Parts: sequence; structure tokens; C-alpha cells
Amino acid sequence: MKIASPSGGAFFMEKKDLRQLNLEALETLVADYKQPKFRAKQIHEWLWNKSARDIEQMSNLPKDFRAQLQDQYNIFPISIANHQISSDGTIKYAFRLHDGFLVEGVLIPSKDRVTACISSQVGCSLSCTFCATGFLKRERNLRADEIYDQVALLRAESEEKYGRPLSNVVLMGMGEPLLNYANVLNGIKHITAQDGLNMSPSRFTLSTAGISKMIKKLGDDEVRFNLALSLHSANNEKRSKIMPINDSNPLEDLVEALNYFYAKTGTRVTLEYCVINDINDHPEEAEELVAFARKIKCKVNLIEYNPIDQADYEASSTQKLERFKSYLESRKIIVNIRRSRGKDIDAACGQLANKLS
Repeated sequence: MKIASPSGGAFFMEKKDLRQLNLEALETLVADYKQPKFRAKQIHEWLWNKSARDIEQMSNLPKDFRAQLQDQYNIFPISIANHQISSDGTIKYAFRLHDGFLVEGVLIPSKDRVTACISSQVGCSLSCTFCATGFLKRERNLRADEIYDQVALLRAESEEKYGRPLSNVVLMGMGEPLLNYANVLNGIKHITAQDGLNMSPSRFTLSTAGISKMIKKLGDDEVRFNLALSLHSANNEKRSKIMPINDSNPLEDLVEALNYFYAKTGTRVTLEYCVINDINDHPEEAEELVAFARKIKCKVNLIEYNPIDQADYEASSTQKLERFKSYLESRKIIVNIRRSRGKDIDAACGQLANKLS
């Protein structure tokens, strides 16, 4: 298998990736090795429930069978390249992939939960002007096992660093999940399956910049996890300036897609609104957000803007943020302010840019 490297060259993986085989394929594999059928379930359990990082860990497989597998197959797990701890307890991680690329993830502890923020792509192609990742080149999609590995590693880190289990997962890191649809859903399947990490889908949130046709596909697939839309403006002209994806996915299309998603899943959508000083925090923008929110079943999260080196935006004052929230509440919109965590290590919303390596 030929794999591109970050330097632009290529190298060859001589062994095949065992995690690319589903249970049916594993059953064929064990039959080829003259092993009983139940060995396939044992391998599957090691891969997706026990998060094995090496075939030699599969201790209930015969030693000679493990040796045969290792001769032809490998597990290409991601690893923690580095980490940085914020003054508020948030931890940012750099994950190294098998081909040398890096992505970032974050562990966010709070009073009643520990949340893992994970990535779906190496870089991003959407160029949102307030987001550091948007200034990176999109190198490739993450595979399902790489999405799974982030959660498996952060779950272990949560137990080690905080002495508490991981409770929630948000796909709000690097990349646009709906532009990596198949791998993202397959990764979530292994994370939430009973024979996987067995996390409840209700504890999982996918955040998208708004790909209308793929939001509808989520509805058609009747997903059971939560959906958040990175909105940031309820005015097409203003939204297109800060989020170019709006040119091809305008607000009218998003309303239709979100209503379709709700009709298919019964899940209320969260609208994420990063409040930026003198960009989207005026009274008229609050009115536009109310008008948009009333068209769908939703709640609103107002997010403190986190400055990045690549943009001149500033965070709205606490007074303006509270005034914005009060206006939405006066119009009967369910709204919360999401306080930023990990600002001092560039781990807060919109700040992930692979500075940690």
C-alpha cells in the first residue's frame, strides 16, 4: 500500500491493515488460516473493544496464529506525540498518525463531565476566517480507526490524568466531518457499538459548518448522535464573508436540511454562534439569529471568540455577550454561553492549528 508522507514523498506499508477488515472479512481470514470461526470475533473484540495496538497483545489467540497474522498484517495506531496542560486543567494533545501527519485533540474537564474534542481531517478545506485550522492545507481525511483511536487514547488519558471516565465526545476539532462522511460514521459506530467502546450515541456530538445534502443524509441514515451547526451569522452576506461554505450552502438550504434531519431523527439541533466584536454581535444580528432559530427545532450556544494569529478579530465584551444572550432569551430562544477553555495553550474553540508537535 503506497502512502503519501508529510514531506511529499511516499513510502510503502508492506503489511496490510488488520482494522480495515470487518467481521465478515475477518471470518474469511481465519478460515484461510484454518482457524475456527470464533477466532474472528476474538480478533474483532481485541481491535474495537480492547483497543489493541499490536497483534501480540491478542493473548487468547494461539501463538503460532498470532505469528502468522503478524507476518501479513499490522494495526497502525495513532500515538500521542506531545501534550500541553492549561491552567484550567484542559489538556491539548498532538496525535501522530502512521504516515507522520499530526492532528490535535483536547480533553476538557468540568464539574460533572470530561469531554473529548477530536478531529476528522488533517487540516481543513473550508477556510473559515475566524478558525486557525481553516488556514491549514487539507492533507487528507482521517480513517475510521484514526477517529476511534483518538477517543480510545483520550478515554485512557481521562482516567489517568483526572481519575474520571470520559463522558462526552465532540467532533469539533480539525476538519469538516461531513466531508469525510463514511469514515466519520464508521468511526462513531465503533465508538458507540456494544462490541466497541460502548459509549452512548447521546453523549456524542458532530459539529458541521453546514453541508446541506450531507445533513439530509444524516437524517436518512437515522443517526442517533447529536448534531451542531456552526452558524456564526444568520445573514447570508455576512456569513459568506466569514464562512465561504455559505456560498454553496446558504441559510435557506440549511433550514430545509435541518428540518429534514429533525423529522427523520427527532433530535433537536444546536446552533453554535461564536460572538465576534463588531462582526456579528450587534442587535440586528441578534434579531436575525432569532428569526433563523424560530424556523427549526434548536437551542443556541453562544461561544466566546478565541483570538488567533491569522486574524484580527477580537472577542466581544462580557457586557455585549450577556446583552446578546438576554435578547435571545427575551424572544424565548433556549440559549447558553459556552465559556472557552484552554485559551492559554491554544486549545480553545477555533484555535487548533498544529502548533503542538
